[in-house]
Amino acid sequence: MTRTPANTLRLVMPQWQGGDEPAYRVGAKVLEALLPDATGPVATIPVPLAATADRAPVDGIKSRVALVAQLDAAVAAIADHAPEAILTVGGDCLVDLAPIAYLSETYGDDLAVLWIDAHPDVMNKSQFSHAHAHVLAMLLGDGDADFTKCVTRTIDPARVLYVGVNDMMEGEAAYLADRGMTNIDPAALRADTGAVTAWLKASGATKVAVHFDLDVLSPAGRDYLLFNNPHAPAGAFDGIATGKLELDEILTLLRDVGATLDIVGLAITEFLPWGMIDLSRALAALPLAGGEEP
Repeated sequence: MTRTPANTLRLVMPQWQGGDEPAYRVGAKVLEALLPDATGPVATIPVPLAATADRAPVDGIKSRVALVAQLDAAVAAIADHAPEAILTVGGDCLVDLAPIAYLSETYGDDLAVLWIDAHPDVMNKSQFSHAHAHVLAMLLGDGDADFTKCVTRTIDPARVLYVGVNDMMEGEAAYLADRGMTNIDPAALRADTGAVTAWLKASGATKVAVHFDLDVLSPAGRDYLLFNNPHAPAGAFDGIATGKLELDEILTLLRDVGATLDIVGLAITEFLPWGMIDLSRALAALPLAGGEEP
């Protein structure tokens, strides 16, 4: 059974700028409401609504100023609590930069990273201006200095295991190959359900930080995933890998991982309940609500 450390910080970070999708802000708030009540400290990082003027790329990264400010706030909140473990509620995938950087500094070689995602998140600003696609590379020490500044102890690529990544772009595949990184794709996971725990045992780590991007799940029947945005134009996601795993497969996997190593980090990201997001936008316009479009 997974051990829950007594000093677990719940970091709520409704960041949307890393994916340049304001709907992530509502998604994070809904996700926080769906989770069981926190039994330890909670830190919520303030994230502003969309401001078109602030979204333009600066030195290759959209919303740079806002993202750096939110990163600094997350680093400070984590330092204030000095937690043993962190549950991060996102928001886009960039929300996991500060938590894993902290856990790496805290646990050193005792920490492995399990990145459950349809995408490897190792792009750079010359390839893509959305910084949430850079986050794992940043944790390895590669990327923009405004962001890698918080990574005082870089993650060893040999300590990272991908699960669910599929249909990689050429540059992504080359990055993983150059660093000797391991990916267990959906077919391989189903063929050997013990492959993840075997890898973790062989790593020598005693603790693991888990990044769980919900887009690793198959979009079929899941209206809370990016790829089911009812407002996206036809072809908007052409050429982008979609998830191929099922939720029960992830839950079983994480139970097995928790029985093998101490889970000291878990980030849940990219929750987009489109119907609730549309309702939120409508409610913001009601008299006395005092809202702005999220």
